[in-house]
Amino acid sequence: MADDMIEQYLLPVVVPLEGASNVRDLGGWPTRNGGRVRFGKVFRGAAMDRISEADKARLAGLGLRTICDFRGTKEASRAPSRLESLPGVSIHALPIEPRIGASILDILATRQATGEDVKSLMHRAYRSYVLEWHMHYRRLFELLLDENCGPLLFHCSAGKDRTGFGAALLLSALDVPWEAVMEDYLATNRLWRADHPLLQRIPAAAAEILLRVHPDLLEAAFATIRSEYGSFDRYLQDVLGVDSARRERLQTLLVS
Repeated sequence: MADDMIEQYLLPVVVPLEGASNVRDLGGWPTRNGGRVRFGKVFRGAAMDRISEADKARLAGLGLRTICDFRGTKEASRAPSRLESLPGVSIHALPIEPRIGASILDILATRQATGEDVKSLMHRAYRSYVLEWHMHYRRLFELLLDENCGPLLFHCSAGKDRTGFGAALLLSALDVPWEAVMEDYLATNRLWRADHPLLQRIPAAAAEILLRVHPDLLEAAFATIRSEYGSFDRYLQDVLGVDSARRERLQTLLVS
């Protein structure tokens, strides 16, 4: 029991960087069949536009071959990633447009944004990940299934919502129990250094909601999957393109 508690405390394994936060290995989480997600295969993180030379050296040491960038088109153009210079790395732009920021600014133009306003917008955003932006998560799985593309890192701006949902999809596909999926998701609340410029323009109550991840958002997203598609397995197969054979292959590649 003591060993289990120590192991749980050590997860997730963080990749410490000077110019980026919330960067971590998705390895170590237990699966229902007694396995563990392999270390050094898949990483998640926040924006990489301010990483230092030392950071680039650390990331190069991970042997990364593929980067998936979920930031919206304007986000990425305003803050170009510094990962392109990493040797042997292929960068895939998979833009999921951040409508929350624009919606908050619309609210501010007419009245003060409240925490409830922001939470409502975030719920809509998570629903859109499931229903509107699934093609980019499908591409993520295609790359994960290609042995020549690993190790792989996927990220957005904060590494908390678009990336958090993607990580939850992957861990669920690997048969990681929901409690551990949620633990990985909530780790953002202690690992992300919140420094988005939008936060300086919105009221403190609204910023407090936006600064964190919330369990009900992820739970609602997966409830949407079940209500719209019948089950997670059906969504995985019909929408994300991971049928039973591909799921078994994914688990072979990423679970020990």
